[in-house]
Amino acid sequence: MPLDDGDAQARMAWQRRDVAEAGMPVTEALTTAAERLREVVGATMTKGAASEAVTKVLPPGLVRWCRRCQATHIHEQLMRLATLRAGVRLEPDVSPATLTPIDGWEDVTREPDPATGRRVIEEYLRVHGPATPAEASGFLGTTQSVAKRMWPDGLAAVDVDGKTAYLPEDALPALESPAEPSFVRLLPPADPLLQARDRAVLVPEKENHKQVWRILGNPGVVVADGEIVATWRARARGQRLEVTVSPLTGRHRPDVSELEAEATRTARARGLDQATVGFA
Repeated sequence: MPLDDGDAQARMAWQRRDVAEAGMPVTEALTTAAERLREVVGATMTKGAASEAVTKVLPPGLVRWCRRCQATHIHEQLMRLATLRAGVRLEPDVSPATLTPIDGWEDVTREPDPATGRRVIEEYLRVHGPATPAEASGFLGTTQSVAKRMWPDGLAAVDVDGKTAYLPEDALPALESPAEPSFVRLLPPADPLLQARDRAVLVPEKENHKQVWRILGNPGVVVADGEIVATWRARARGQRLEVTVSPLTGRHRPDVSELEAEATRTARARGLDQATVGFA
């Protein structure tokens, strides 16, 4: 829930021109879209059908001509941000993308609560480790000033490569004496670990960043002994999953037998019988 128009505008990635074309403040645009979306998604339907239906009942300033679709429809980011506020969620593991109402959802016009933002930031710090307000704001998709307004209490300041960062005080023991993982995992492209904004901590070698975080089509990553050491991609051939591993520069090659075991688990999760592993 954006705290104000500046917060909402940052999350929408709108410029002043977009706000002018909308003909209303950004928070009002979000509320309007959420109200209309709640009205039209009264039952399970595909995202495309929901987009078509809500586009018909929105003010002209909240729809856009889409060159890719060759059609006029609700602004994509507006729909993404309005969906949860409207009490609508994605159905898991359904293709094409399908939306369904959330039972018992609160009224879409409720006021934003800064305490909610504080809880989100605290959980970000707890999951991803020490971070700065700039990194937290990047994760939330807002500005540093908004992140500072939502900054939680009870944080400890720590030094990370000469930079002051913060984490919950009760997480200090885990930082001071971390576990020593000794396994190999194939993490998918959207794994939460990769959403952290302190990328230099995850992958210190800057030359490896373009391999891990691409503009389009991110690969998965191989984690071995707690470190990101390679990327991976896979394709199905019949009932076999072929996994191709690309080691990062300056990182050790993970154990092949452990990679094969993990690839087999990944294949089974995709409903396939077997897996092979090769190196690029």
